[in-house]
Amino acid sequence: MMFKPARLLVVLLASLALPAVAQNLAVVNGKAVPSSRADALIKQMASQGQQDSPQLRAMVKEELINREIMMQEADKLGLTNSPEVKSQVDMARQSIVIRALVADHLKKNPVKDADIKAEYDKYKSQAGDKEYHARHILVEKEDDAKAIIAKLKGGAKFEELAKQSKDPGSASNGGDLDWASPGNFVKPFSDAMVALQKGQVTETPVKTQFGYHVIKLEDVRAAKIPALEEVKPQIAEQLQQQRLQAYQQELKKKAKVQ
Repeated sequence: MMFKPARLLVVLLASLALPAVAQNLAVVNGKAVPSSRADALIKQMASQGQQDSPQLRAMVKEELINREIMMQEADKLGLTNSPEVKSQVDMARQSIVIRALVADHLKKNPVKDADIKAEYDKYKSQAGDKEYHARHILVEKEDDAKAIIAKLKGGAKFEELAKQSKDPGSASNGGDLDWASPGNFVKPFSDAMVALQKGQVTETPVKTQFGYHVIKLEDVRAAKIPALEEVKPQIAEQLQQQRLQAYQQELKKKAKVQ
């Protein structure tokens, strides 16, 4: 089959025009709305649980056309050139670019399973094999702590005396610190706590940077450490945050800030 020259020219021109048309979602007042915008928006919505469908695409197309119409009107009114809008656009651009930088850094420096396992093992060793249920009363002066210990020896109830504690998180609850591993407390406190027997109270005040503590050990049990798979996502996120902070500090050190 042979094409006539005129017919061949029409076919070639049509084929050349197809990619350009395919690249545009619509044309509003002569200005193209690229299909890539719809693809990006649909991808974002899909990541949030929306299912890609003809209905969704029709809705996205309508939304992007409406946006373009509104943008053209804003341009007409000169709003895009206002200092306030420019400032907000700069801030938005900065946020987008920084997110891209963060994503690039994490992609190049992924958290590996071996890193997660090492962090988990470190946590297990710090947590120990026991958990302690303790109460405490925190006061500012050593003499006040000694007076509390004397009252307890005289038969006063720990829970009542705990109402005067300077620790707002436990004072109203009888000084109860719930179950925790020694690693959750500052060292002088944890050292004194683990040295106690069940039901025993410290004989002398325990000094920390917070003040003076009177500690009572309620009970001890075997530590309930979650399996690696249970905490793997949290550990991965924690390691990512640590690496991002280190990256940020590294960049800050190199920067000339005046």
